[in-house]
Amino acid sequence: MHRALGLLVGALAAITPAVAQQPPIRHVFTIMLENHSFDEAFGPNSLAPYLSRQLTAQGELLTNYYAIGHNSLPNYVALISGQGPNVVTQADCPVYVDFTPSMPIIDANGQAVGQGCIFPGQIQTIADQLTAARFTWRAYMEDMPSPCRYPTFNTPDKTQNATPSSAYAVHHNPFVFFHSIIDQESCASNDVPLTQLPADLQAYATTPNYIFISPNLCHDGHDMPCVDGEPGGLVSADAFLQKWVPQIMASPAFQTDGMLLILFDESDSEDAAACCNEMAGTNAPLPGVTGPGGGRVGAVVLSKFVQPGAVVNTPYNHYSTLRTIEDLFGLPHLGFAEQPGQASFGFNVPVGRPPLPVTRPPITRRFGF
Repeated sequence: MHRALGLLVGALAAITPAVAQQPPIRHVFTIMLENHSFDEAFGPNSLAPYLSRQLTAQGELLTNYYAIGHNSLPNYVALISGQGPNVVTQADCPVYVDFTPSMPIIDANGQAVGQGCIFPGQIQTIADQLTAARFTWRAYMEDMPSPCRYPTFNTPDKTQNATPSSAYAVHHNPFVFFHSIIDQESCASNDVPLTQLPADLQAYATTPNYIFISPNLCHDGHDMPCVDGEPGGLVSADAFLQKWVPQIMASPAFQTDGMLLILFDESDSEDAAACCNEMAGTNAPLPGVTGPGGGRVGAVVLSKFVQPGAVVNTPYNHYSTLRTIEDLFGLPHLGFAEQPGQASFGFNVPVGRPPLPVTRPPITRRFGF
């Protein structure tokens, strides 16, 4: 018994330093951009100087960050659930159809087995995990006309392309592809138009622990030019960041214990490179359609807990981001975020200063810990 106790103490001692490396982040903000390679977004000729120069100087640049597949939707789904692509999601779900499962419904890697768009209720997301752990989340969608907006089942998705009246894209709103979310009344209060974000940022107590921001098809860099005459591409994406990033960084929640991630969903379609023990799963032999991944895109991490101006060359992907957020909130890993060797930022992103104690104002609303 004494030997067993000694082994247990030794094991705990071995993991304590790793746990201590996790900064006390309690608010994670994610902004999703679209379809640009690392060289386009961060190279010397980048059309996004605010992102590529100013924000990388304030935060950390992850030079070997990769998308997990093509087209857009599989990357968004992976970021919040650890689910790999299937043939239908690789096509961005042009028809909003239910997932048709095979048996077993969930395989040994935590993957839903089958094809389709709307994952069955057994498949969990980071939103479900946070809710169960009494943290809060909210997704903010630019141009979404009403909360939790998605097509009628088994009908075409008419938001695949922008119109003069709206550039909201359902396939850039991953939360509405999970029955665990859309079957709940809380979807309407958590999946909301972007116009609600400024009010939520005003106080620590009103800022959700996890925020996911999807710009519209013009401001995420997808369209170029845009239907409203804007230039689109990286020029419009950079303008979107210049408007919203200062508001986020000035918020009490970000300044106290926040981290902002600026990510691209995928590189251009010709780049199907991958990293990080990429897993294809059983539903799509090639996640990148022509290769194992979605290409090298890069990412920026902004927080008082990281070293300004640092360049991190460790390989990461969207499953790494999910794993990182789960680690920060003490949650188990979903899907491919659980794979051995999958890196978490918590152990590899250098911490610029000793973690500071988190002081929380009295909480007077439902966003509690």
